[in-house]
Amino acid sequence: MRVATWNVNSVKQRMPRLLAWLDERGPDVVCLQELKLTSDAFAALLGEELADRGYAFAAHGQPQWNGVAILSRVGLDEVTLGVEGAPGFPDPEARAVAATCGGVRVHSVYVPNGRAVDSDHYHYKLAWLAALREVVREGPQDVLVCGDINIAPADADVYDPAVFVGHTHVTEAERAALAEFGLRDVVRDRWPDQRVFSYWDYRGGMFHQDLGMRIDLVLAAETVAGRVRAAWVDRKARKGTSPSDHAPVVVDLDEAPDGDIGPVVPPPSAPRTRTTRKPPRD
Repeated sequence: MRVATWNVNSVKQRMPRLLAWLDERGPDVVCLQELKLTSDAFAALLGEELADRGYAFAAHGQPQWNGVAILSRVGLDEVTLGVEGAPGFPDPEARAVAATCGGVRVHSVYVPNGRAVDSDHYHYKLAWLAALREVVREGPQDVLVCGDINIAPADADVYDPAVFVGHTHVTEAERAALAEFGLRDVVRDRWPDQRVFSYWDYRGGMFHQDLGMRIDLVLAAETVAGRVRAAWVDRKARKGTSPSDHAPVVVDLDEAPDGDIGPVVPPPSAPRTRTTRKPPRD
């Protein structure tokens, strides 16, 4: 089972790239973040295209901001929108959706940014993470938490730790909150010493200089982490015209169609011949 997570930074803007990527990589489960449109608008925009590709989906959208979804072609059961007990800012935001896919409880999350250390939004971030942690702990044993976590787990996950001193994403409290989930960071587990990022700011040629951060994570329970055969960042998806500022993170369970191909992977999968073009009508 191939599981991926991708902050698309507006699914409407990224729709052609997303559909082409689904055809190229063939993931079984996809967690999306920053939809930036309502659930109904997501269904109207992508429902038919996803159905044609065999995906069921659950979306938790919000106009203009936030929004998360799970796409699955291996089942989509017991869907839950939001995080029970989580605070809002001030109202609840569309930052989490969960479903059981292929026997695994999958959470697609877009963790609050935190904005500035010790700000109201920073404390909101920590409280939101604590509520998510309780939901995960009380849920099924076989679990994946996937998404834009907005935390770099270690100094190795930012291009220059000195630049980030005094900023969010790297503070002791944020990293401690992440560690308290007790889940395995499967990309770092598989590639402990390699430079690997998932996000590059649009400004200043950051991507081309590889000045990035690793804040998009796949966190797995021990039972699921033991099934990982490959874990990598699809850097190719960050290239080209109108990309998201994030790249997808891909994890293969049980078998690895492309092999154990490294932490950051630009080449495509085997070419796919499928076309979405519909036949002409008489």
